[in-house]
Amino acid sequence: MNKFRFTVKLVVIATFLLAFASIAQAQATRTWVSGVGDDVNPCSRTAPCKTYAGAISKTAANGEISTLDPGGFGAVTITKGMTIDGTTGAGFGSILAVGVTGVIVNDTTGVAVVTLRNLAINGASNGIGNGIRFLAGKALIVEDCDIFGFTGTVSNGRGISVELTAGPRNVVIKDTNITNCTTGVRITTSTSFVTAVMDNVNIDATGNQVAGTTGVEVAANGFVSIRDSSISRWANGINVTGGAASEVSVIGTTLFNNLVGYAVGGSTSEVTSSQFARNGTAITLAGGVIRTGCDNFFSGAPQVEISGGALTNACVK
Repeated sequence: MNKFRFTVKLVVIATFLLAFASIAQAQATRTWVSGVGDDVNPCSRTAPCKTYAGAISKTAANGEISTLDPGGFGAVTITKGMTIDGTTGAGFGSILAVGVTGVIVNDTTGVAVVTLRNLAINGASNGIGNGIRFLAGKALIVEDCDIFGFTGTVSNGRGISVELTAGPRNVVIKDTNITNCTTGVRITTSTSFVTAVMDNVNIDATGNQVAGTTGVEVAANGFVSIRDSSISRWANGINVTGGAASEVSVIGTTLFNNLVGYAVGGSTSEVTSSQFARNGTAITLAGGVIRTGCDNFFSGAPQVEISGGALTNACVK
């Protein structure tokens, strides 16, 4: 009887180990999706999956999901380090997000670095939802993406929404177009701080100065650098709502045809080598400090409206 029990235990242990090995083996460092794939596949290059969500569970932490051909690969929630690459060879990876958020990044361990590259994220101008929501993780990197059509409410119509509850955290947005949204980018964290670098980003409302729209909102504890970018046709091009707990640097950037180009609020901000063209008001300052030199270009009047705070090193009216 004891020998029989011992044999049964060995069989159970062996079965468990085989199952564990099978699961581990199923997670590859690189997986693939295709418009003609199937999520029951192992997500290999020769047997790709159908959706990004289907490939997530078969991709190891810090691995990469690559896209074989054009297609719509569905909304996805990411809870570990990951790169999703829409690629540019055979076609562009697309996420159609109607009434939902296209990509949610929510790694509660706080160690994940998530990169989203070469993706088109389309809200279809229908219902609520954001293009990308960054809720938890170490860093979010968005490169060479098109995000558009998120036209819901102020809180549910954002191209990129950074809504962190822990910090410090990091965000990079590079070589990306964000158009036809209620808010282009919003950045905030409830504790510590979040630093964000926006480089060569086009943020365009598509409509003209619609009330309540904002190109970039920097809320509580946001420290943001915007360089070599274009922000156009919003009610507020840049709006710093985080007060003294936020800072913004604007470098080599064009703010065009906004009702207010740069609403500084109560923050400490800098602007250099930038162009303010055809805005209702270029800069509004209501407390805080804005530092600006003689290397900026202003067209139209008034250039700066001050209701509080200080304008330093200025060559503007």
